[in-house]
Amino acid sequence: MNYSRLAMAAVAAWIVDGFYGFIVYGNLLTSQFAAHPGVFRAADAQGPFMPVMFGGILVGMFVAVAIYAKGYEGGGGIGEGLRFGLLLGLFNASYVWCVDYAILNIGRHMAASMACAAIVEWALVGTLIGLVYKPAVRRVSS
Repeated sequence: MNYSRLAMAAVAAWIVDGFYGFIVYGNLLTSQFAAHPGVFRAADAQGPFMPVMFGGILVGMFVAVAIYAKGYEGGGGIGEGLRFGLLLGLFNASYVWCVDYAILNIGRHMAASMACAAIVEWALVGTLIGLVYKPAVRRVSS
């Protein structure tokens, strides 16, 4: 594994994911979150929890890049990263949001919105990881 590229890819993905989250979850889906006050914190009450959220996202990005590095098949960065991101997005949408829909008191529209947002989010993040991460050069001994 190329550890310096792993760290660069994780931090870059963390930054891009933060911007995506601000735009999509923090603005576009705000009214849907507000419709479920028993499930989601009000926007003005989230401040103290932001460090926990961003810390968790950063750790998650390091894990995602490590998984990408272990499964790297040698393809082009964009294609390999997009494929990886779509797989993670589909995993997130099917496992997390379908389970959440079943156990949380949210409607189908909210669950579908979150699932779609997750697929786009991870496709974007995966593509970025594919662009930034480069495997370590293997030296062939003679």
